[in-house]
Amino acid sequence: MDLQLKGKTALVTGSTAGIGYAIARALASEGAHTIINGRKATDVAERIKALREATGNDNISGIAADFSNNKDIDNLLEEIPEVDILVNNVGIFNQVKFEDITDAQWFEMFDINVMSGVRLARHYFPRMLKRNTGRIIFISSESALNIPTEMVHYGFSKTAQLAVSRGLARLTKGTQVTVNCVLPGPTMSRANQRDLEEQAKAQETTVAEIQKEFFEERRPTSLTQRFADPEEVANMVAYVASPLSSATNGAALRADGGVANYII
Repeated sequence: MDLQLKGKTALVTGSTAGIGYAIARALASEGAHTIINGRKATDVAERIKALREATGNDNISGIAADFSNNKDIDNLLEEIPEVDILVNNVGIFNQVKFEDITDAQWFEMFDINVMSGVRLARHYFPRMLKRNTGRIIFISSESALNIPTEMVHYGFSKTAQLAVSRGLARLTKGTQVTVNCVLPGPTMSRANQRDLEEQAKAQETTVAEIQKEFFEERRPTSLTQRFADPEEVANMVAYVASPLSSATNGAALRADGGVANYII
C-alpha cells in the first residue's frame, strides 16, 4: 500500500533509538523527508547514515535537541519552521515508589513528556491549520489508561498527552488537519531491553524468565503476552501520518497487545 507520504516532511522527536527510530524508518521508507532528533549530534549523524542505507531515502536529516532545554527547542523551531507531520515521541520513564517520587521528578516528567509536545504543537499547529493540512501524533502509552503503580508519575504524563491531543483535535473541526494519540503497550525498546538484562543479572536468572514474570504479575491482561517490536508500533504511526487516515481524528489508538482490559 502506498501511504502517499512522498513529498511530506516529518519530524520525529526522540528518534535515535527504540520506537522513535522505528517510526522514522517507517516514514522514510514511504518516501517522506524525515527529520530525526536526539540529544547528541553524534547519535543523530550515525542514525541518519543508517536510515539512508536501510531505506534508500537520501532525504533524511536530523537535529540535536535536548527537550529539557528550552533553548534547544527554540533552536529546533528556528531551524525547522514548518512540517507536514509532527510525531511527539520524546519521553522519559523511571520506576519509583509513589512515596519516593520527588517534586522535581514530577515536574521533570511533565516537562519532557507533556510540554515537549505542547511547545512543538503550539508552533506547528497554527501553521498546519493555515495550510489546511497536517498530522500531529502523540506517542502516549497504555499506561495512560492502565496507570502503572510502579511509576504513577509516568502514567499521569501519558494521560495528560491524551487530553492535549483531544483538545487540539477539537480545534481542527472542519479542516484537513488531524491530531491523534497512539498508545503502545510494553515494547522492546533499547531502554526496556537494558532494564530486563539488568534485572536478570541482579536476580541471577534469564531475560526470558524476567519477561514471563513481568506479564504474569505486572501486565496480566496482555493478550499477546509478549513485548511488541518497535516496528509494530511504527506501522500504526505511519498509517496515522498518512493522508489515507483522513477519517481518524481525536482518537486514542491502541497498539498495546490488548493490555487495557476494556473497550475505548
